[in-house]
Amino acid sequence: MQYYNFDFVVIGSGIAGLISALRLSRLGRVGVISKKVASECSTNYAQGGIACVMTSDDSIQMHLEDTLDAGAGLCDESVVREILTGGPSAIEDLLHYGLKFSERSAEDGGGFDLGREGGHSKRRVLHAGDFTGREIEQALLRRVAAEPAVVMMEHCMAIDLITTSWLGLDDENRCTGAYVLMQKTGQVAAVRAPVVVLATGGGGKTYLYTSNPDVATADGVAMAWRAGVPIANMEFIQFHPTCLFHPDAKSFLVSEAVRGEGAELVNREGESFMERYDRRGSLAPRDIVARAIDSEMKASGQPCVYLDIRHKGRSYLESRFPNISAECRRFGIDIAEQLIPVVPAAHYFCGGVQAGVDGRTTLPGLYVVGEAACTGLHGANRLASNSLLEGAVCARRMADHLEQVRPDRQFDRRIPIPEWKFDEAVPSDEGVVVEHNWNEVRQCMWDYVGIVRTNRRLDRAYRRIRNLRQEIREYYHDYLVTGDVLELRNIAAVAELIIRSAQLRQESRGLHYTLDYPSLLPTARNTVISDPAGENI
Repeated sequence: MQYYNFDFVVIGSGIAGLISALRLSRLGRVGVISKKVASECSTNYAQGGIACVMTSDDSIQMHLEDTLDAGAGLCDESVVREILTGGPSAIEDLLHYGLKFSERSAEDGGGFDLGREGGHSKRRVLHAGDFTGREIEQALLRRVAAEPAVVMMEHCMAIDLITTSWLGLDDENRCTGAYVLMQKTGQVAAVRAPVVVLATGGGGKTYLYTSNPDVATADGVAMAWRAGVPIANMEFIQFHPTCLFHPDAKSFLVSEAVRGEGAELVNREGESFMERYDRRGSLAPRDIVARAIDSEMKASGQPCVYLDIRHKGRSYLESRFPNISAECRRFGIDIAEQLIPVVPAAHYFCGGVQAGVDGRTTLPGLYVVGEAACTGLHGANRLASNSLLEGAVCARRMADHLEQVRPDRQFDRRIPIPEWKFDEAVPSDEGVVVEHNWNEVRQCMWDYVGIVRTNRRLDRAYRRIRNLRQEIREYYHDYLVTGDVLELRNIAAVAELIIRSAQLRQESRGLHYTLDYPSLLPTARNTVISDPAGENI
């Protein structure tokens, strides 16, 4: 078995992972683990932008109030303030790395062309057209490629974290590395480091319909849970209200920025309906908009609703939204002349591994940043475009913290890591079982643990997911590991976390809406699951 030794291991190659790698490269040698090509991550598909206070008529306090309002009473105000305050420095970093945000023309006064999205009281969203995530990803990858202290390991999927407790050592339990599947060869390697950073993103693929890319299987959350690290607020799954509805459009997101620039949500007859649900209309926060669309679809029996932005004109739309215009045109929809059919789809995990703004978890040596972490910023519902901000700021905070504590000074690099045990495992000839279980997990979550929930649906989902996890566990031990099996194992584990968290929250708050408990409880509390998953490596 191959062994790789680093000063830092970063698992994930989105904005949080790559900024972590660049900042940590000043302190030592960094290995970046990416299960596909490095650019295949949720960051690469982000359209809207990154929220940050940039103008004199805006303030951190106003951004904070918008974030707290969206978070439905569950945000940690001190965390929100710390991350928002760190925003301008994170933007400076991105500009230093070569990112170019869209700017206004000289006739319009120059400066950044700031967008506005649902829940924001001001224009504060920096963007690069509607390709913001792709431009961020490419700028960071160019810098990483030029950094000799960073080793990029593509097509490598982390299987599980390695801890001293699992190794049977008597010292304080800490993370010492991870087992990794080298997907091109099928071999398993071990990476060893005093610090492991999980920047693996969310898990939209846990649901049948999602805006996320195929890699979004919440691997980091599942691995941390198996290692005994507390997981928080997993019931809060943000369903993006406006994914393109078309039989050939797999997961194309129609950015919230489209509504920010004046699009209205309408029914098949072209009638606006959001005003019946919220005074902010189509600019209400995502949880309200998604539930309103769900209600309209169920009441009308129609498979979708529509966005109407025709009044902005072709020239403006093709300039401000070139990607959305081109992608819709590819599916036969001219957004300058036609309504855009949209439906909600699983988009963002507000919960995750309990972590501080500096990424620290309860397991020494393990840090979590980005969507995989639950820091307290998002509360019960994420404010649009705060996610890229969180990833950038927390990666910086983590690197600053590690520069101070230098955990490598106390790390024994001679800790023995045993070779991966294949035991009696054989190559699988039952691929149909994996595909069936994949579909069943995702269908179950969509049907029973979606935008509107009930106790009965959650109970039914829990029983089925527990049975599926047992089947998957047996399959995992009987056959040689593959990427598909590892991802299936992870989405099933995360599905159970979501269901259990939803069962524990006996109220409707933010993204968690249940017909059995439609009211808010007087005190907002986090939902924390701290028992390990009970699975061995």
